[in-house]
Amino acid sequence: MPAQTAEIVRGEDGVRRCFWCAADPLYRAYHDTEWGFPQRDDTRLFEKLCLEGFQAGLSWITVLRKRENFRRAFAGFELEKVARFTPRKVESLLQDEGIIRHRGKIESAIQNARRACELVEERGSLSSYLWSFEPPATERPARITLEVLRKLTESPASRALSKDLKRRGWSFVGPTTMYALLQAMGMVNDHLHGCDARPRVERAR
Repeated sequence: MPAQTAEIVRGEDGVRRCFWCAADPLYRAYHDTEWGFPQRDDTRLFEKLCLEGFQAGLSWITVLRKRENFRRAFAGFELEKVARFTPRKVESLLQDEGIIRHRGKIESAIQNARRACELVEERGSLSSYLWSFEPPATERPARITLEVLRKLTESPASRALSKDLKRRGWSFVGPTTMYALLQAMGMVNDHLHGCDARPRVERAR
């Protein structure tokens, strides 16, 4: 059995991890290799944006377990392909038991793909747009503890990003959802102090 504190779990492999990923091997792999590591690829960033929207009201592990199904259903999250999805495609996706069958979220992903294509034309890439919201170091807590993390449901950067995306016609991009995106894409490093992934993320950043 792993040794555990309130914040950090040391697994049988000796690796110290944030408490939230301890119970599931898929979650641990996501924590160790992806969450918090800086991502600048437009396709993967759009995937994260979509999946954070689908996650609203659900647990992230539910979405993570369906991610490969989502990739198949949404053409690998390639912007131009998703932007061309038709109402008929929406009806097909609503019959796909491998994904989260929520009409509003499916239609949002398609509309957001179209808005993302506009952003690429305007800013050169989705990545350059998103990373322009990177918060200054002075905005970040000096130490990420469980108490701090519980309060970090949104931030000035996530509110600014949410506001601008909504102005551009995006949906399912509220400030809490956008803060989860900032965490996932590595714009902020919210691995807890004491987690072995935290210094690796800092080096990658």
